[in-house]
Amino acid sequence: MKFSATKLAGVFVVSLEPHSDERGFFARTYCAGEFARAGINFQSTQINISRNDAAFTLRGMHWQAAPHAEAKLVRCVRGRIFDVVADIRPQSATYLDWVGLELDADKGDALFVPEGCAHGFLTLTPGADVLYQMGRPYAPGKADGFRFDDLAFAIDWPHAPKIVSAADLAWTPWRDR
Repeated sequence: MKFSATKLAGVFVVSLEPHSDERGFFARTYCAGEFARAGINFQSTQINISRNDAAFTLRGMHWQAAPHAEAKLVRCVRGRIFDVVADIRPQSATYLDWVGLELDADKGDALFVPEGCAHGFLTLTPGADVLYQMGRPYAPGKADGFRFDDLAFAIDWPHAPKIVSAADLAWTPWRDR
């Protein structure tokens, strides 16, 4: 695996290093030792999948606050998504900044999201499946979020969402927190 830093501290693109032959390829998608050698303290404790039938479905922006904060490794395993991480760590030099990139199942890259950051994505193709490796199990009732179009972040989505859940539209504006 190859780890590439983004402009947000602790957020990394994790790229495959495939070994190819006449059958196709084999690649490691997660290894605790390789993460540790890259300076990332992450142990996967839960794995989730999100199936999204329609293009331009938006999920996010979500997080869980301490002591239930979740780090996650996000990979698109079918289709393509625009994946976004927003820095909501008040002590961070990039507080309220965000980074977004396309994750394509054919390419296999993943995005590592550290604790203290919000995460969301917009599907770019119908039938996009997103796999999440979580660093902590989900804690019911502890989820939080902000709207995808919150002006405090001004995320530049590549397309207007067509499907957004009622819950994701009801988050409190950041300025009112």
